[in-house]
Amino acid sequence: MIRWIGIAFVVCVFAVAGINAIVTQQASTSIYADIRKLPSKKTALLLGTAKYIAKDKKNYFYTYRIRAAAALFKAGKVKDILVSGDNSTQYYDETTTMQKDLIRAGVPSKHIMLDNAGLRTFDSIARTKEVFGVEDYVIVSQRFHLERALFIAKKKGQKAIGFAAKDSEGTKAAYRMKLREYLARTKAFLDIYLLHTKPMQDTKKEKTVLKP
Repeated sequence: MIRWIGIAFVVCVFAVAGINAIVTQQASTSIYADIRKLPSKKTALLLGTAKYIAKDKKNYFYTYRIRAAAALFKAGKVKDILVSGDNSTQYYDETTTMQKDLIRAGVPSKHIMLDNAGLRTFDSIARTKEVFGVEDYVIVSQRFHLERALFIAKKKGQKAIGFAAKDSEGTKAAYRMKLREYLARTKAFLDIYLLHTKPMQDTKKEKTVLKP
């Protein structure tokens, strides 16, 4: 029994490592860090995260994503920003918080759309096309997260590219996020190839489809 458990563990480790390598390889040519080299798109998809990781302790992944999305708009690289995140309860509202901070950063409210049912990256990517009618766009997040998002987008037949927000290299939060990412990529792989997962449906009123 112990031997078989050990074998199963080794197989799982190699499977996770293989999936991560595939995800990284497929997304590597579609990520831009230099805003000057980024092709212009009509819409940016800003992937949600919590503003704070603890009481009064900022989540810098959040801060850097807001700055990156605002920079794209101000540089004329995008005309609209679709904010996709978790707004499942009255006590946790990523999308409205990000909308307010984008406005503070200089993005007019009329250029911001909200997707309140982006509970997972898989949901955010799938719903961008299925609900909002957008399939040629730029995704905004940190590089390690963009790799998974772009992998999902490509498998969904979308023409997405990524703009890498600044990372928080070397911090405990960064290590935790990247460790979690290994498992999240494996789940995304299973969602697409084995589980054929459907995206979350918004229980609130769906937003209007973005105009081309």
